[in-house]
Amino acid sequence: MALDIRQFFQATNPSKTLVKGNPEDEKYYIDFSDVRGGELITELKESISFFSPEDPTCTLFTGHIGCGKSTELLRLKAELERDGFHVVYFASSDDLEMGDVDVGDVLLVIARRIMQSLDQTYFDQTHTLQELLQGAARLLMTEIELQEFELGMPKVDGLPEAKLSAKKSGEFSLAFGIGKITAKAKSSSVLREKLNQYLGPQKARLLEAINKEVLLPAIAKLKTLNRLGLVVIVDNLDRIEPRQKSWGRSQQEYLFIDQSDFLTRLRCHVVYTMPLDLRFSSEYGIMTQRFPDEPKVLPMVPVQFQDGSECTAGMTLLRQMVLARALPDLSPEARLQHISSLFDPPESLDRLCHASGGHVRDLLKLLNDWIKKNRQFPLKQDFLEQVIRSRRNDIVLSISDDEWELLRQVRQRKKINEAYQSLIRSRLVYEYRDRGESWFDVNPLLLGAKELAESP
Repeated sequence: MALDIRQFFQATNPSKTLVKGNPEDEKYYIDFSDVRGGELITELKESISFFSPEDPTCTLFTGHIGCGKSTELLRLKAELERDGFHVVYFASSDDLEMGDVDVGDVLLVIARRIMQSLDQTYFDQTHTLQELLQGAARLLMTEIELQEFELGMPKVDGLPEAKLSAKKSGEFSLAFGIGKITAKAKSSSVLREKLNQYLGPQKARLLEAINKEVLLPAIAKLKTLNRLGLVVIVDNLDRIEPRQKSWGRSQQEYLFIDQSDFLTRLRCHVVYTMPLDLRFSSEYGIMTQRFPDEPKVLPMVPVQFQDGSECTAGMTLLRQMVLARALPDLSPEARLQHISSLFDPPESLDRLCHASGGHVRDLLKLLNDWIKKNRQFPLKQDFLEQVIRSRRNDIVLSISDDEWELLRQVRQRKKINEAYQSLIRSRLVYEYRDRGESWFDVNPLLLGAKELAESP
């Protein structure tokens, strides 16, 4: 069988998210649920479609950045759509500045994405929302055309006359205008501060307007079309940076704890991704009381058990993930016959999987760099070791003496607490699940570092 090294390189692009339902992507998809501690996506789907199809639900979904959350959420989208729901999925980082996020920004983006996804005749009474956005546009003093918010509204003193729009619906212009406001705010810290100062005292009014003028009309119309309801999946909120707000509060804790009431009161089903390190916050218990359910956690794919023995099931699936990128049209059994044609020695495939620690994106990144360095089949283990050493060196440069001490403790105890939050955030420590219980270990790329072996 002819193997194409360039095609293999393109198929291992670590930045590409697999989309459930796309025939090409389906060839690459590997279901890791059996080794990740349970069928999380099925649980999420059934909590919406089986247990509470009529009542709004709000769920938090978390895990290490790059562990496969987006792929699983797109799978959730496909399955809910198959069940009869209208699903709006979006990556919040496309609309928000992740270093400075406020709940008003999140609500505006959700409203815009919903309105964009549906026929605009669903929304014929958006007076309060338009009024709020007119005020925001005036305050920001940007080049936003205020008439985008005026169609269907009485003339407001001081505003220009409403002009004819090429668009047939003022509501389409409203969604377009929200996009222009959020885009301006994303690009300027000054405008973000002005927008947040304006929306801050009016968050309750904004939430009520979104519920009454966007969500409830949309759901009512969807049901006349034999759809079961509306689900919004807000991805990438787990990438919110842990920097402090001006008053000293971490913006992660501010959004998911202090502002949880606004996140949970949208009148539709919502799934938010949440920063993993919030699970180790001293206020995690408070947060779980403010959301209906415990956050769903997507752990690493295990390459070994807590006692150091190999996890055969996890390694089998990781091998298949790699082989599927090279030989997508073959059966899993047939792919195994070609390992020696792809890797020299064949055991270097296992070396790759172990070095990744079961982190899906890191595995693809290592493989992608290996292909780039080797440039022909079979891929030689010497080149893989060069890639691993280079990655280890880059990581080691950023680790402080105090962090090395914490890493040595993790290596010995397999446990962490709030003091280890930065290690989770920096992906220096990974979380695994074994029969429902969590355990932790150091990123395997660090195992060759002399600092890890030093005595305290």
